[in-house]
Amino acid sequence: MPRARISLPEPTSSAINDASPVKSAERTVKILETLAASPTRLTLSELQERMGYPRSSLHALVRTLRELKWVEADETGSAFGVGPHALLSGTAYLDRDPALRFAYETLEDLRTEIGYTIHYARRDDAHVLYLASRESRDTVRLVQRVGRRLPANVTALGQALMADLTEAEIDALLPAQLEGLTPNSITDRAALHAELDAVRKRGWAFEREQNTEGVACVAVAVGYRIPATDAISCSMPAHLATGDHLDQVVAAVTRHTEALARTLRRDGIR
Repeated sequence: MPRARISLPEPTSSAINDASPVKSAERTVKILETLAASPTRLTLSELQERMGYPRSSLHALVRTLRELKWVEADETGSAFGVGPHALLSGTAYLDRDPALRFAYETLEDLRTEIGYTIHYARRDDAHVLYLASRESRDTVRLVQRVGRRLPANVTALGQALMADLTEAEIDALLPAQLEGLTPNSITDRAALHAELDAVRKRGWAFEREQNTEGVACVAVAVGYRIPATDAISCSMPAHLATGDHLDQVVAAVTRHTEALARTLRRDGIR
């Protein structure tokens, strides 16, 4: 007897649309990102102004997030910031990253050798996300760097990582208007490409006061992935980042970063 032929139904428009972002989920994530990016708590009016969402849906989402402790309010109940459960999610990401347990030792060794603040970051599209830091002994920092996200074009970390991409990949990645944080930030696309060419030739990135006044930074990509996703940097007083002293810092950052990359490749971490 011939086998019955089974006809599968064509995908419906609703099934196809399931692959697109769910509006409420997308808005929820954007609320959390907006609150996380703000140095102060935001009122509903300020959130609405920044995000453009209808006030009614914004209010309902914030109320739900507050009940679930992803958002918390001030004592008046009118201004909001990220809550403690956001921290649980962030630390889970750090705890489960296989490269970080090796990177922590590298940061400690590098800080011990040169004494300055050391950072480990990962490229997040056109930004860099700080995953680990070891502050210099005499640093008094008001803002914790871990978890911060900065435009890649204004950081040595971001420039070191973008230099591992082609010019076409960089142009597709960057926004139409490059963001600047100080008068020294590179916000011209042609100037950025010229700087990235220089980074490729010398093997390390350097910026002076491009995101923080009074601070210079050296960075080297960690070559355990192609293209590189992670980099290590050293932040130092801008007036000290010259001559033989800068050469010594570059040599130390390069040596420790290359050693970390060899360790990660040897252990099969990708």
